[in-house]
Amino acid sequence: MLALVLGAAGAPARAQETIALDHAPEKANDLASLQHGAQLFVNYCLNCHSANLMRYSRLQDLGISQKQIEANLLFSADKVGSTMSVAMRPDDARNWFGAVPPDLSVEARSRGSDWLYTYLRSFYRDDTRPTGWNNRVYENVSMPHPLWQLQGVRMAKFEDTVDKETGESVHRFTGYQQVTPGQRSPADYDADVADLVAYLGWMSEPQRQTRKQLGVWVLLFLGGMTFVAWRLNAAYWKNVE
Repeated sequence: MLALVLGAAGAPARAQETIALDHAPEKANDLASLQHGAQLFVNYCLNCHSANLMRYSRLQDLGISQKQIEANLLFSADKVGSTMSVAMRPDDARNWFGAVPPDLSVEARSRGSDWLYTYLRSFYRDDTRPTGWNNRVYENVSMPHPLWQLQGVRMAKFEDTVDKETGESVHRFTGYQQVTPGQRSPADYDADVADLVAYLGWMSEPQRQTRKQLGVWVLLFLGGMTFVAWRLNAAYWKNVE
C-alpha cells in the first residue's frame, strides 16, 4: 500500500477528460417501452438493487396484469402487494462489492435520465478492477456491468496527450473495441437501455404524467376564472362614479 501511495505521489499530473452525457430518448408515454423496462429492471437490477418505495402491484398501472406479474416478475417476493426488496444482506454486499448497492426507487430523479442512459452504455472490461469492469461516467465504480450479456464485452481505448494550455497530461478516451458480441446488437442494446431508463424515471414518480395533465387543466381553469373575475369587476364598477 505504501508503495502505491508513493508511486501515485511521484506520478505526473494527469487530468481526466469531461464526459458529455448522451440524451436519453423520451419514452415516458410509451407503455410498451415501460413494460419492457420493468422486465429488464426485475431481471437485471433487482438482484442487487432494491426499490423499497415501489410495490409490484403498481406495475398494473403500466398495463401489466396481476397474473403476468405473478408469472413473470415476482421473483423476490411472495405477494403482488410486496415492495421490491432484495434478499441480499448488507454485510454480504459490502464483502462482495465494497458497498451496499443503493435503492433505486428515486435514482432517476437524483441522477437524471441522461446520466443513467450514458452510464449504462459506458461500461468496459478492466482487469485491474475487483469486479473486472469499469465505467467512463463513474470511474472505478464498484458495480459490475449488469447488462454485459446483452451488450457483450468491450475494451476501452485511451491515449495520453498533453494539453497545450495547461501542460497537463490528459488521459483521453478514443473509443471502444468489441471483444465478444452480446445477445443484442448495439442499436438494440441502446433501445433496451432507453426502455430501462424510462422505467426508472416512471418508478421514481409514477404520477408524473397524471400530475402534468392535471396541471394543464388547473391552469386552464385558473385562466378561465381570471377572465370571469375581470369581467365581473368591470361590470361592477361600470356605473360607479
